[in-house]
Amino acid sequence: MEDGMTSHHGMPSPAFNASGRMHTCRKMMMHMTFFWGKNTEVLFSGWPVTSSGMYALSLIFVFVLAIFVEYLSHSHLIKRNMSDVVTGLVQTCMHAVRVALAYMVMLAVMSFNGGVFLAAVAGHAVGFLFFGSWDSDDKSSDLPPMKC
Repeated sequence: MEDGMTSHHGMPSPAFNASGRMHTCRKMMMHMTFFWGKNTEVLFSGWPVTSSGMYALSLIFVFVLAIFVEYLSHSHLIKRNMSDVVTGLVQTCMHAVRVALAYMVMLAVMSFNGGVFLAAVAGHAVGFLFFGSWDSDDKSSDLPPMKC
């Protein structure tokens, strides 16, 4: 059955854009279940391509992002002698950076690659070990609250 995008041979069929130039339309298949392998895209189109070294670099990148999210969640960068305005600005900036990095980790996990998922979980675990497990300010919960 032809859907207008591909021919009956599974090859991209030509289409014409508004200027009359011919181009081909290709469908991109996205995984919706976890899979294993280095042939995946993480965060950016075309990255990490099909190289094992680039795949390892993407795993390290996700691992470090997750550690940094935990660092920001448990850091104490605000000094007591800061004014309320400066304190509010620092907290707002730290929150924005933390949320942006957390969303990047989430989007990387949404590649459904098992290695990326394990790198993200390991990064959060290592980050919590270094920055959160020693936080004794609030013991009302097993996990410390996410705070800046």
